[in-house]
Amino acid sequence: MTLLTEVKVPDVGDVADIDVIEVTVQVGDTVEIEQTLAVLETDKASMDLPSTAAGIVKSVHVNVGDKVSEGALLIVVEAARAAAPELASADEDHKLAEPDKPAATTSSVSVIDVLVPDVGDVSDIDVIEVLIQAGDSVTKEQTLAVLETDKASMDLPSTEAGIVKSVAIKVGDKVSEGAVIISLEVESVQEIAVAPAETPKATAVAEKPAAKVAAASPAPATAAPVNTSGKAAHASPSVRLFARELGVDVSLITQGSGRKGRILKDDVKNFVKQVMASGTASAAPAGAGIPPIPAVDFSQFGDIEERKLSKIQRLTGQNLTRVWLNLPMVTYHDEADITEMEAFRKALNSDKKADIKVTGLIFIVKALVAAMQQFPTVNSSLSPDGESLILKKYFNVGIAVDTPNGLVVPVLKDVDKKGIAELTRDLSALSEKARTGKLLPADMRGGCITISSLGGIGGKSFTPIVNAPEVAILGVTRSSMQPVWNGSEFEPKLMLPLDLTYDHRVLDGAEAARFVSTLIKYLSDIRRLLL
Repeated sequence: MTLLTEVKVPDVGDVADIDVIEVTVQVGDTVEIEQTLAVLETDKASMDLPSTAAGIVKSVHVNVGDKVSEGALLIVVEAARAAAPELASADEDHKLAEPDKPAATTSSVSVIDVLVPDVGDVSDIDVIEVLIQAGDSVTKEQTLAVLETDKASMDLPSTEAGIVKSVAIKVGDKVSEGAVIISLEVESVQEIAVAPAETPKATAVAEKPAAKVAAASPAPATAAPVNTSGKAAHASPSVRLFARELGVDVSLITQGSGRKGRILKDDVKNFVKQVMASGTASAAPAGAGIPPIPAVDFSQFGDIEERKLSKIQRLTGQNLTRVWLNLPMVTYHDEADITEMEAFRKALNSDKKADIKVTGLIFIVKALVAAMQQFPTVNSSLSPDGESLILKKYFNVGIAVDTPNGLVVPVLKDVDKKGIAELTRDLSALSEKARTGKLLPADMRGGCITISSLGGIGGKSFTPIVNAPEVAILGVTRSSMQPVWNGSEFEPKLMLPLDLTYDHRVLDGAEAARFVSTLIKYLSDIRRLLL
C-alpha cells in the first residue's frame, strides 16, 4: 500500500507573503528527508524549505514568484510502505506473515547553545544583521546572523534545528569564536524497531521478491545523493545568495564537495571558472540576454593583489546594476548663484555663541524640499506594475556618505518640519554613525530623493545614478567664482553646479528643467524659503 504525505511551509516566524525564488523539485522526482524543496527570500535573508518526508513527488503546489506563509502546501509525496501486494499471492501460506507493526519512538527535549564557530585569528567581529528572534523555528544550517570584518562578511549557521529560546547578540555587538549566538530548544527522536514474529514460510516467501528489488535497484551510496540532474541542488541560503550574485544557477552544479554532497562557495567559484574556460555554457540566468565579461588572468602581466569587497560595496554594486538595467535615466545640468547664500552661511557661523556650524548642504536640502512641494511628481515612486504613481506626503532626503567600507545613504527625516539648526544636528549625528559603522537599517530607509555631493572633492559635473525606487537624485560639485553678465557688466558670482538625474518614465525633460529652475530660485535667494 502507499501513503500520501503533504509537506507544508514550516513555522517561519511573524513573516507572511514570503517570495518563492526557487523550486528545486518536480513531479516524479524522488526526494529524501531534509532535501531542499524550494527557497524563500525575505528582505533580510533567504531560507531553504526541507522535505519532512521521503518518497516520490506526486504534485507540486508552488511556483517561482508565488508568495507563501506558514502552513501553505508545498508538495504531496507518495511514500511506499514495506508490505507489497505480490507477497499476498506468492504463497498460500501468506497469512502466516504478520502485517507491519509501527515502530515505537521516544523523544526528549533539551536546550543547547549555538556558538560562533572558528573564524580564524580574528576577534571582535561586528554583528551587522540578526535574522532570527525568540520563538522562531530554525532549520539546521539556516543563517542566524551576519558578521563583517574589514575584509569580508560571513554567515553564522545554526548547528541544529529547533526553536529559538533566546538571542544573545544584537546588531552592533562585537563577537569572537565561542561566543553564544542563541539558545536553541531541540528535540531528539529515537526510533525503536519492533521485530515481527518469525515464521519460516513468511521468510521464505519474502526472499524472492526482495531479490527482485535488489536486482532492479542498486543499493544507494552511503552519502546523501548529490545533484546530478539539475533538479535539487543541496546548498545553504548563503551559498544560494552567493551564486545569485554571480548569476549562477546552482541547479547546474552537478557535484558538491561539502558534507553529504552540499554545494559550497568554492564549488560555485569552480563552476564559474569551468564555464569561462570552456566557453560552452553561460553562468548567467536564462533570459538575461547580457553576455558575461570574460575572466582574465591578470597575474600573467605582473604582480597583483586581490582585495575582497565589503558587503556594503557588493550590495551597492548589485543595486546600481539593477537600476542601470531597469531605468531610462537622463541627467540635466545647470548652475545656481549661491553668492548670497554663502554670505549668510558665513554670517551664521561667525556667531561665537552658536553651538553648531551650518554647511551649505543644509540649505540645499531645504531648497530641494521646497521645490519638491511645488512638483509632487518628484516626490513619488512608480508602482511595481508601472501603471500608477505613488505620491508621498512626507519629505525625507537621503545624503550619500562615503565611508571606508563603501557608500551608504542615511536619511534626514521630516525635512519640511525642521529648521536649519535641527537639520544640522541630525546630519552631524547621521554622518558620525556612518563613519563609525553604526548606522541602523531604519536610518537608511524612507528616502524620497537623494543628494550626492562631491563639493568637498572637486569636479564640475557628473551623472549620478537614481537611488530607486526614488525617481530622481541631485548631484552637487564644487562651487567656483565666475564672471556673470548682469545686463551691463560682468559681476563675480559664486556658482554651484547641479546635476539632476531622473527616471524618464516619471519625469519628462520639460518638468525636470522647471524643477531645477525652481530649486535654483530658492538657492539664489534663500529668503524665499521663509515664505
